[in-house]
Amino acid sequence: MNDGTEKKRAPRNRTLTVNEDERALYGARVFRPEPGTPLALDSVLRKTVQGDFLALAPHFPRDFVDLLIVDPPYNLTKDFHGSVFRETDPAEYTSLVASWLSAARPLLKANASVYVCCDWRSSPMVYEALSRGFTVRNRITWQREKGRGAKRNWKNCSEDIWFATVGKDWKFNVDAVMLNRRVLAPYRENGEPKDWSETAQGKFRATHPSNFWDDISIPYWSMPENTDHPTQKPEKLLARMILASSDPGDTVFDPFLGSGTTSVVAKKLGRAWCGIETNGEYCVWAEKRLERAESDRAIQGFAKGVFWERNTRIPAGD
Repeated sequence: MNDGTEKKRAPRNRTLTVNEDERALYGARVFRPEPGTPLALDSVLRKTVQGDFLALAPHFPRDFVDLLIVDPPYNLTKDFHGSVFRETDPAEYTSLVASWLSAARPLLKANASVYVCCDWRSSPMVYEALSRGFTVRNRITWQREKGRGAKRNWKNCSEDIWFATVGKDWKFNVDAVMLNRRVLAPYRENGEPKDWSETAQGKFRATHPSNFWDDISIPYWSMPENTDHPTQKPEKLLARMILASSDPGDTVFDPFLGSGTTSVVAKKLGRAWCGIETNGEYCVWAEKRLERAESDRAIQGFAKGVFWERNTRIPAGD
């Protein structure tokens, strides 16, 4: 497989690559269960697991997941480095999503939360499948600001994320996901700033998060988190879900791990993790990123306990 090392990169391109020695090193850290073998919790916790989720799920431990994040193939024909997912009719895709969610349900704790990513085409199908076994709480729209322009249609620059819970009791840490927004008309009380603070970058107010996320960019070639995965999600996006819907020490599970973003962010934020991925090369990328996270826990766009708007130079210091 071409892992991207043969590509000619721009001097400032920071996209992750692996050489043959690294592929062997990180590949040895990937857990590849024997088919049909019951899996103990300590065998899957903090692990990148290579395999098919539907085949492995019946053998996973029960009730160990606090937060489930599902970023499955959308209902589009897409080539994932040789493995092609093909678009199907809406009813079949709905049934496929329902089978994934049904397989995950026994792994979740009674107070677990669920996030499912999708595009505008598959969003109604995901909602239908999700509502069969969970209580849907909200639909988040993420303005990802990438996409080719269209001469006869509106540019597609957003995706949906459905938020649901297993039961009537769930975690939501609103103070952990505050967003610093610029203040255009600052108000003072007795000469002092009211609900805002001034930095070298301007005046900001910490605001409660909404279900419209317009401050998160996709990973770019100049960002160290970037990989050659065709549908990689940004660390900042996962950080918002993980901080809101889990506590330190909780377990975050991703059955479609891809290049490892969910596991990496969980590690950076002090959570336990487990991710399943069929593609061996992606598993290697995930393990290299997890090693990097041991010495670098920075998440671009999140600092000083809050999320910052795009194109903001975050003030240094505590």
